[in-house]
Amino acid sequence: MSCLDRVNLAEAKDKFPGEISGGMQKRVAIARAIALNPQYLFCDEPNSGLDPQTSLMIDELIQSITREYNMTTIINTHDMNSVMRIGEKIVYIHDGCKEWEGTKEDIFTANNQQLNDFIFASDFFRKVKDVISS
Repeated sequence: MSCLDRVNLAEAKDKFPGEISGGMQKRVAIARAIALNPQYLFCDEPNSGLDPQTSLMIDELIQSITREYNMTTIINTHDMNSVMRIGEKIVYIHDGCKEWEGTKEDIFTANNQQLNDFIFASDFFRKVKDVISS
Protein backbone atom coordinates (compact mmCIF):
# COMPACT_ATOMS: atom_id res chain seq x y z
CA MET A 1 0.00 0.00 0.00
CA SER A 2 1.40 3.41 -0.92
CA CYS A 3 1.49 6.23 1.59
CA LEU A 4 -1.15 8.11 -0.40
CA ASP A 5 -3.37 5.03 -0.33
CA ARG A 6 -2.87 4.82 3.45
CA VAL A 7 -4.27 8.34 3.90
CA ASN A 8 -7.06 7.71 1.35
CA LEU A 9 -5.63 10.04 -1.28
CA ALA A 10 -4.63 7.84 -4.20
CA GLU A 11 -6.70 10.06 -6.51
CA ALA A 12 -4.56 13.11 -5.61
CA LYS A 13 -1.22 11.71 -6.83
CA ASP A 14 -1.28 13.69 -10.09
CA LYS A 15 -2.66 16.93 -8.67
CA PHE A 16 -0.80 20.13 -7.84
CA PRO A 17 -1.01 21.47 -4.26
CA GLY A 18 -3.34 24.28 -5.34
CA GLU A 19 -5.79 21.73 -6.73
CA ILE A 20 -6.51 19.98 -3.44
CA SER A 21 -8.36 21.07 -0.31
CA GLY A 22 -6.79 22.02 3.01
CA GLY A 23 -7.79 18.69 4.52
CA MET A 24 -6.24 16.84 1.60
CA GLN A 25 -3.05 18.89 2.01
CA LYS A 26 -2.89 17.83 5.67
CA ARG A 27 -3.25 14.17 4.63
CA VAL A 28 -0.51 14.58 2.00
CA ALA A 29 1.74 15.99 4.74
CA ILE A 30 1.04 12.90 6.87
CA ALA A 31 1.74 10.61 3.90
CA ARG A 32 5.07 12.37 3.31
CA ALA A 33 5.93 12.05 6.99
CA ILE A 34 5.35 8.29 7.10
CA ALA A 35 7.06 7.51 3.79
CA LEU A 36 10.31 6.48 5.50
CA ASN A 37 8.61 4.63 8.38
CA PRO A 38 9.88 6.97 11.11
CA GLN A 39 9.93 6.33 14.86
CA TYR A 40 8.40 9.75 15.50
CA LEU A 41 5.66 11.75 13.82
CA PHE A 42 5.74 15.49 14.49
CA CYS A 43 2.52 17.38 13.73
CA ASP A 44 2.42 21.17 13.95
CA GLU A 45 -1.17 22.41 14.24
CA PRO A 46 -2.59 19.51 12.18
CA ASN A 47 -6.15 20.85 12.51
CA SER A 48 -5.57 24.53 11.80
CA GLY A 49 -7.90 25.91 9.18
CA LEU A 50 -10.07 22.80 9.07
CA ASP A 51 -13.79 22.41 9.66
CA PRO A 52 -14.82 20.25 12.65
CA GLN A 53 -15.61 17.17 10.55
CA THR A 54 -12.28 17.24 8.71
CA SER A 55 -10.48 17.96 11.99
CA LEU A 56 -12.01 14.83 13.51
CA MET A 57 -10.95 12.81 10.45
CA ILE A 58 -7.35 14.09 10.74
CA ASP A 59 -7.28 13.20 14.45
CA GLU A 60 -8.55 9.69 13.71
CA LEU A 61 -5.97 9.30 10.93
CA ILE A 62 -3.13 10.42 13.21
CA GLN A 63 -4.31 7.98 15.89
CA SER A 64 -4.56 5.02 13.53
CA ILE A 65 -1.20 5.73 11.86
CA THR A 66 0.46 6.10 15.27
CA ARG A 67 -0.80 2.64 16.25
CA GLU A 68 -0.21 1.01 12.87
CA TYR A 69 3.38 2.26 12.53
CA ASN A 70 4.07 1.85 16.27
CA MET A 71 5.49 5.34 16.53
CA THR A 72 5.47 8.17 19.02
CA THR A 73 3.50 11.17 17.83
CA ILE A 74 4.17 14.67 19.09
CA ILE A 75 1.49 17.23 18.31
CA ASN A 76 1.77 20.97 18.76
CA THR A 77 -1.76 22.35 18.88
CA HIS A 78 -4.04 24.98 20.34
CA ASP A 79 -7.09 22.80 19.59
CA MET A 80 -8.31 21.51 22.96
CA ASN A 81 -10.89 19.27 21.25
CA SER A 82 -8.05 17.48 19.51
CA VAL A 83 -6.02 17.28 22.73
CA MET A 84 -8.92 15.67 24.56
CA ARG A 85 -9.71 13.35 21.64
CA ILE A 86 -6.26 11.89 21.01
CA GLY A 87 -3.90 13.13 23.71
CA GLU A 88 -2.38 10.58 26.07
CA LYS A 89 0.50 12.42 27.71
CA ILE A 90 0.03 16.17 27.58
CA VAL A 91 2.68 18.82 28.08
CA TYR A 92 1.58 22.45 28.36
CA ILE A 93 4.23 24.91 27.19
CA HIS A 94 3.91 28.64 27.77
CA ASP A 95 6.48 31.15 26.51
CA GLY A 96 8.85 28.31 25.67
CA CYS A 97 8.79 26.77 29.15
CA LYS A 98 7.13 23.56 30.26
CA GLU A 99 4.44 24.63 32.70
CA TRP A 100 2.53 21.40 33.25
CA GLU A 101 2.61 17.71 32.32
CA GLY A 102 -0.04 15.05 32.82
CA THR A 103 -2.89 13.14 31.22
CA LYS A 104 -6.13 14.41 29.76
CA GLU A 105 -7.86 13.08 32.87
CA ASP A 106 -5.56 15.21 35.05
CA ILE A 107 -6.06 18.35 33.01
CA PHE A 108 -9.36 19.32 34.65
CA THR A 109 -7.87 19.27 38.14
CA ALA A 110 -4.51 20.81 37.27
CA ASN A 111 -3.37 23.49 39.68
CA ASN A 112 -1.68 25.74 37.12
CA GLN A 113 -3.23 29.15 36.51
CA GLN A 114 -1.82 29.65 33.00
CA LEU A 115 -3.04 26.21 31.91
CA ASN A 116 -6.44 26.82 33.48
CA ASP A 117 -6.76 30.21 31.77
CA PHE A 118 -5.98 28.58 28.42
CA ILE A 119 -8.23 25.54 28.78
CA PHE A 120 -11.17 27.14 30.47
CA ALA A 121 -11.41 30.02 28.01
CA SER A 122 -13.80 27.59 26.28
CA ASP A 123 -17.35 27.56 27.71
CA PHE A 124 -17.59 23.83 27.05
CA PHE A 125 -14.49 22.94 29.05
CA ARG A 126 -15.50 25.35 31.83
CA LYS A 127 -18.83 23.49 32.13
CA VAL A 128 -17.07 20.11 32.16
CA LYS A 129 -14.80 21.31 34.96
CA ASP A 130 -17.83 22.53 36.95
CA VAL A 131 -19.50 19.12 36.59
CA ILE A 132 -16.31 17.28 37.60
CA SER A 133 -15.72 19.60 40.56
CA SER A 134 -19.24 19.24 41.98
